[in-house]
Amino acid sequence: CELGALKTSVRATWLALGAIALWATLAPVGVRLSHLPPFLTAGCALLIGSLVALPWSGFKWRLAIVPASSLLLGVYGLFGYHFLLFVAFRTAPAVQANLVNYLWPLLIVVLAPLFNKHTQLKLRQVMAALAGFAGAALVMTGGKAISADFDVGYLAALASAFIWATYSLMTQRVKAFHTAAIGTFGLVSGVLSLACHVALETSVALSAQDVGLLIWMGLGPLGVAFYLWDAALKNGNAQHIGLLSFITPLGSTVLLLIDRQEALTPLVAMAGLLIVGGAYLGRNTGPQEAANDPKFEN
Repeated sequence: CELGALKTSVRATWLALGAIALWATLAPVGVRLSHLPPFLTAGCALLIGSLVALPWSGFKWRLAIVPASSLLLGVYGLFGYHFLLFVAFRTAPAVQANLVNYLWPLLIVVLAPLFNKHTQLKLRQVMAALAGFAGAALVMTGGKAISADFDVGYLAALASAFIWATYSLMTQRVKAFHTAAIGTFGLVSGVLSLACHVALETSVALSAQDVGLLIWMGLGPLGVAFYLWDAALKNGNAQHIGLLSFITPLGSTVLLLIDRQEALTPLVAMAGLLIVGGAYLGRNTGPQEAANDPKFEN
């Protein structure tokens, strides 16, 4: 049983890392699509991402059907998170807003005991989460001081972080649904995003390059990544997965530097040490600890 629990935990880690790797590509692709209205970008990508559900379910539509409560949870997570994040980016400085948004991995670690009575918050995990957030802050601010002036956009960024953290944790509590149901969540969220585009944004024409980048965004960071993330949370420890998530801003920064043909800096290396070190510090320490998670019981 302990060996099986460890294998399941390792599999969950790799699933989470797959999602994180895809999310890391979102920044460079997003920069290239920054001339497009954000709700148009999100709506198109989410609709494309919903198509991933077809092969994921073996083309069995019934696997993507979920109760209304689960559908509301999915829309709460996918649409609510992106809606508030884009509001934050439009009303607050992007770096500060993104930094506040990346409180969500920390919130997953801290809030996990409230959603799972079998989960405990240990000092080691708190220290690991703080190290990860410090690394994320370092890589996103470039080590420079940021303005402390209050902006209403920060509240939207904080709300988006809270939504993604609680969505991730609540997926472990609702009635089990097939991962293919993420396609349904993406479909409804994409339609709502496009409705916001029609109501709030100016229409634009898409170039061939725009279409290609939107297809990648939809299939990758706003598609397969969601499916991997859901599978990881269903098989792994939410606190450890939350700590791994701090790798996302680090990966995004490295890919942006590569895309711009800029050299990696010692500051990025230091941020990497904090993030990876935090994830290592907060890991499951062995088979017994993995087996103690109620998801791994026989």
